[in-house]
Amino acid sequence: MPTMLLFAAAREAAGRACDVIPGSTPGEVLDEARRRYGGGFAHVLANSRVWLNGEMLDDEMCDAPCEDGDEIAVLPPISGG
Repeated sequence: MPTMLLFAAAREAAGRACDVIPGSTPGEVLDEARRRYGGGFAHVLANSRVWLNGEMLDDEMCDAPCEDGDEIAVLPPISGG
C-alpha cells in the first residue's frame, strides 16, 4: 500500500504526518483520504500540490497503478510573513 505524507495544513487537517492508505491508484488513495479525514482535509487537498514518488501528480497520473512503497505527498500552499 502507498504511504501518504502530509505537510503543513494537510497534516493539521488529518491529525497526522503520514498514513498508509489503501488504493490501487493515486486517485483512489486520495479519495480514501478525503473519506477518512473529512471536509477540512478535502478543502486543503483541493488547494494543494500532490506528488507521487517525487513527481508532481497530474490528471493522467491519478489513474496510474500504485505499488507498495510508493509515496504520495500532499503539499499545501505555504504563506509567510
